[in-house]
Amino acid sequence: MHSYFIGIDVGTQGVRVVLLDETGGTVGSSEKIFPLTAHSREEQSPALWWESAFECLQNLLVCVRGSVDLNAVKAISVTSTSGTVIPLGEHNEPLHNALMYSDTRPAAEGKYCRETAERLHPDGYTGFNASSGLSKMVWYSDHFTEKAARLKTWIHATDFIIGKLCGDFSITDYTNALKSGFDVGTGEWPSYLTEHLPLRKEWLQSVVPSGTAIGTLLPGLSQRLGINAIEVIAGMTDGCASQVASGAVQPGDWNTTIGTTLVVKGVTTREIRDPEGRVYSHRHPEGYWMPGGAGNIGADWVSAGFTDSLELLNKAAATLIPTGLIAYPLLQQGERFPFIAPHARGFTPENASQEAIFTANMEGVAFVERYAYEVIENLSGEKVKAVYTAGGGSNSDVWLTIRANVLNKPVHKCGNVTGAAGAAIVAAAGSHFGTLTQAARAMTRIEKTIQPEPALTEAYEQQYQVFIQTLTQKGFIPGPVPIIH
Repeated sequence: MHSYFIGIDVGTQGVRVVLLDETGGTVGSSEKIFPLTAHSREEQSPALWWESAFECLQNLLVCVRGSVDLNAVKAISVTSTSGTVIPLGEHNEPLHNALMYSDTRPAAEGKYCRETAERLHPDGYTGFNASSGLSKMVWYSDHFTEKAARLKTWIHATDFIIGKLCGDFSITDYTNALKSGFDVGTGEWPSYLTEHLPLRKEWLQSVVPSGTAIGTLLPGLSQRLGINAIEVIAGMTDGCASQVASGAVQPGDWNTTIGTTLVVKGVTTREIRDPEGRVYSHRHPEGYWMPGGAGNIGADWVSAGFTDSLELLNKAAATLIPTGLIAYPLLQQGERFPFIAPHARGFTPENASQEAIFTANMEGVAFVERYAYEVIENLSGEKVKAVYTAGGGSNSDVWLTIRANVLNKPVHKCGNVTGAAGAAIVAAAGSHFGTLTQAARAMTRIEKTIQPEPALTEAYEQQYQVFIQTLTQKGFIPGPVPIIH
């Protein structure tokens, strides 16, 4: 008899709800889209999130009712955007719209929070900027003093949906709390938050590992949805949830997502401390660390200039690798990971065909990915054992081939790598399997594995060294990263 788990993902542009069984099979899903506007990038209505999530839950359960024993649904968890925060009043009602992670208004507050943390709590997280939850809390306290006087609790987007499900808004998880200033190493809110910033201790939530049971579904909701009073499990940020859904949850496992940007996340036994701020570390619920970084480079160049003939371009690319050409397809100015270079600009080979430029661009992103893993191995002292991959960039077989040979490692293309699936796996970890590792092992799958080929790997080794020399000459990077043996 199957057990089932619900995952909810509240994103910037909509809500998605999935129902997975204990093998990771998707039994059903429902979603609702939000219009994306300039205002919704800054603020959104938590009430709209909840209405949409509940509607999706109802639709999902109605659709599967005939094929699934709803008494076997065991737990539910939630993921949402990192750095999105909501001020709650006395009766757990929002005093203001959610302040979105993409809200750039708290830029000055982000700089102040970063400088304060570096001065007073340098051993904790210090990478605050406009997108951080802490910066938004300080900004709100400074700009809405009357409302701030009525504040009861600052919560995160994930916590609002969990609170609406079980009635408890007072608890968050380690991944959401990190960018609100929580020290995931010591497990405490540092004193500088309330002694040197305009925050109060009573505003800050209790913090638990993702996968911790927080409560049970409220009786009224249970009745309306037609399911038992299932467990409500502490969730995590969307980036971490996608990493979980990829299966990269054990030390040495890493996930590269190539979407609009390149995002690298993995698991280490020790915290990575990067003096340059390129990499920061979440806390794994089993005591490991989940470091990661996000660049400005990615696959946005594909949609910007190559969408009309992708199939033909990929076929041509398969015959052109390795090109021997050097490209760095950055569309905007400035890079933040795996190197920080505000002056960096993209470049492509001159006098090359569209097919060759397309192929060289894929190679260039793969070279940046390799450099990222060399940086990570150098900082952590731990080897990257396995690379799982997701995002639009993983849909190209020739790009997978390029990356496996540039990295000289097998690259595993993942199955259902969505935030909602990750949330369902977290729900299963906290209610059924006991650990996140066991849940991910049972509920994630690999669609295909691309192995490196010796001749291609050797050719790409030479091309990679030229790529590094080029970026060094341009002043983007200081030079090759030492390799850990």
